Amino acid sequence: MLIKNFLAIVIAWLIDQWFGDPPHWPHPVKWFGRMIAFCDRRLNKGNYKVIKGYIMVIFLSGCLFCLSFLLVAYVYQIFPLYVGIVLEALLIAPTIAQKGLKDAAHAVLYPLKRGNLQTAREQLNNIVGRDTNDLNEAEITRGTVETVAENINDGITAPMFWALIGGAPFALVYRLINTCDSMVGYKNDMYIDFGRASAIIDDIVNYIPARLTGLAIMCAKKPLHTPYVDAWTIVRRDAKKHASPNSGWMEASVAAILGVQLGGVNYYAGKRSKSQKLGEPFAVLNVQHILLTISIMKRAVFIFLVGGFFIVITFTWIKSSLCL
Repeated sequence: MLIKNFLAIVIAWLIDQWFGDPPHWPHPVKWFGRMIAFCDRRLNKGNYKVIKGYIMVIFLSGCLFCLSFLLVAYVYQIFPLYVGIVLEALLIAPTIAQKGLKDAAHAVLYPLKRGNLQTAREQLNNIVGRDTNDLNEAEITRGTVETVAENINDGITAPMFWALIGGAPFALVYRLINTCDSMVGYKNDMYIDFGRASAIIDDIVNYIPARLTGLAIMCAKKPLHTPYVDAWTIVRRDAKKHASPNSGWMEASVAAILGVQLGGVNYYAGKRSKSQKLGEPFAVLNVQHILLTISIMKRAVFIFLVGGFFIVITFTWIKSSLCL
């Protein structure tokens, strides 16, 4: 099972590298969004909002898992093995967004390199929730680096992790849970109760992948301003400072490698929000750090895939040894 899952992941990753997410193609996240929005309108009112939030996540996840599992099982039963692997790859591919993440970062990078801050702010506004109207080059860079770093896990390695364990059904369910969290997992008046389940379950399913991704990031490039030991110390110290129990591992790792400081003051709809700072400011954030972060992302994902390959080989060898 692990072998076919890994082959499906590699094919899915290649599909994403070549095609990404064309805007006019059908995408499961759009369907997930519609279902979540429907549940939000119907359930996020009255009493027992916390329970209703759990019902939404469990019900949608259960339905999606059953449908995708039955489809995949049917194809494997009726058609040759390679057809099932290709189908799973096609289902996994939309859960991976490496090309989209790279393209979004480049969309900020190019005008920023030309000194066109206004266009860079507009492009950054497409990928972050913070206010971008008055950001300078360093703050635009920080927003881009933070977004790429955080989404290495959410948009690439975590779906791969769950796909390796449970194939396309697990990858799709992960993406659904992650979408629930991005839509309703906020600690504001509207979602503090209804979105609690989405936030908690998202933290759970990302716990292991985030830490493995942080490790892959640290193996992706030699730290620019410190020895490895000092960089690891920074990561261990700062990862837990992040508001998310998982995102800090990616952001702290990238900050430690680049020798920059992430976090600080952001504005959301005009309201000031201050987060803990991650990393040490050995260098001032500039446009080159966006390029370096994209490079780190690519290398970390490749390392993650190589790690998955060795896991598959190891388990296959153990299984064959036990059968002798």
